[in-house]
Amino acid sequence: MTCFLLSQSLRPLTLAYYKSSILNSLPSTSSNSSVFLRPVSSPAIRTFCSKTGAMSSLPSLQSCHSISYLTQREAAEVDETLMGPLGFSVDQLMELAGLSVAASIAEVYKPSEYNRVLAICGPGNNGGDGLVAVRHLHHFGYKPFVCYPKRTPKPLYTGLVTQLESLSIPFIPVEDLPLDLSKDYDILVDAMFGFSFHGTPRPPFDDLIQRLVCLHSYDQRLQKHSVIVSIDIPSGWHVEEGDTGGKGIKPDMLVSLTAPKLCAKKFSGPHHFLGGRFVPPAIADKYKLHLPLYPGTSMCVRIGKPPQIDISTLRENYVSPEFLEEQAESNPIDQFRKWFDDAMAAGLKEPNAMALSTASKDGKLSSRMVLLKGVDMDGFVWYTNYESRKARDLSENPHAALLFYWDGLNRQVRVEGCVTKVSEEESEQYFHSRPRGSQIGAIVSKQSSVIPGRHVLHQQHKELEEKFSDGSLIPKPKHWGGYRLQPELFEFWQGQKSRLHDRLQYSPQEVNGKQVWKINRLAP
Repeated sequence: MTCFLLSQSLRPLTLAYYKSSILNSLPSTSSNSSVFLRPVSSPAIRTFCSKTGAMSSLPSLQSCHSISYLTQREAAEVDETLMGPLGFSVDQLMELAGLSVAASIAEVYKPSEYNRVLAICGPGNNGGDGLVAVRHLHHFGYKPFVCYPKRTPKPLYTGLVTQLESLSIPFIPVEDLPLDLSKDYDILVDAMFGFSFHGTPRPPFDDLIQRLVCLHSYDQRLQKHSVIVSIDIPSGWHVEEGDTGGKGIKPDMLVSLTAPKLCAKKFSGPHHFLGGRFVPPAIADKYKLHLPLYPGTSMCVRIGKPPQIDISTLRENYVSPEFLEEQAESNPIDQFRKWFDDAMAAGLKEPNAMALSTASKDGKLSSRMVLLKGVDMDGFVWYTNYESRKARDLSENPHAALLFYWDGLNRQVRVEGCVTKVSEEESEQYFHSRPRGSQIGAIVSKQSSVIPGRHVLHQQHKELEEKFSDGSLIPKPKHWGGYRLQPELFEFWQGQKSRLHDRLQYSPQEVNGKQVWKINRLAP
């Protein structure tokens, strides 16, 4: 799921001043200006985000020591500039903010396990961000509630309330909330105060903040884990100094907007997200912002230290329709096509990706991901280098196994069988259907062989591009072609809750001189 990010908007304070002085001080944004944002280079660390349409693929975690942090005044100036000379409106920024918060929550806390959400919204823009986030969380499949004790009578805010009421999202009065919020809610969204807040919280927000402070004490006593998500600034924290007394909210997730504020250095929770890819180069240059590089079309990035996770506790409680014998197609190829079509319709990334496992003559196993390029009643087809490790294995031991995993559908398919090469004509036809760059790549890559460096590949690829720049036919190399696995056994797996998964196995048997497929249910 891709995160779309935002900026925390401020009420205009001295907009006319910023329109004149700040705009004039911004550097030129000509074609010779600096890059959009200065990327931080840091070692790749695995992110625990994104599934999207794959997940989407989010970048590596970025070191909190190499990322820029804004003071309160700098944050105010950035927002005033966005809403002034750069043309953003408050409602536009608020929509981006709320969507980013909802998307960040969905990256970590799945609605199947963290379904009940309470957003505690303050009277300002931070509260508006919370209201927008609630709307998106509703559409993401959560069951949200809102506590909005000090409503702002401006059209922007009344409109947001109307939108939520039209979705039948409940508004809960403060007096109706339980003292222990973890009893009724899985996620608490702290949307009370942002970086523009000064002073001491007044009723009822002082009490609400204290309830969030006490939440972890209740969790420890009751062994129940509800989580707190703070928007940009944990309410009650000093914008620059953080939780000065050490007795403030300790959120599990912080979603920083545009750039982290100084107090975020004191954040010690497991999940810190940043958004702000829309920040123009002029602002990045003026404030010398060093922010993470956003890959592809992703608009959010996880930053800070990697989450401290006990791998043994990672589990998913699958929610899926039952897969019963009477629903299964009599021929496993037909059943595979049915599930493959479902994966395509669900928009899963590379549904034709499959793990291919082979073994050498002495039984040494190896696996790798390859792409399915054809399937029919004769089997499953893929293409590769005939001099690769997998090709050597198959020449010694033709038995192999395929595994398809479709995470978004809680499904996997396992296929075992014997592998043979496809005809030279079939390989030739497919080779010339590929993009010319891929054809050249197949010639250049002596798969599984040791090379001096990546520059060798680029140089050879460039030379062949020049050689065939006239559009002439690129000859298929003899060491490249296709394989076909002829199935001998299928297993279709559908994840279910409490690990009571559906596993249907197809195995061949002979009936009246004809081979048919027998379906057996296996214990999960």
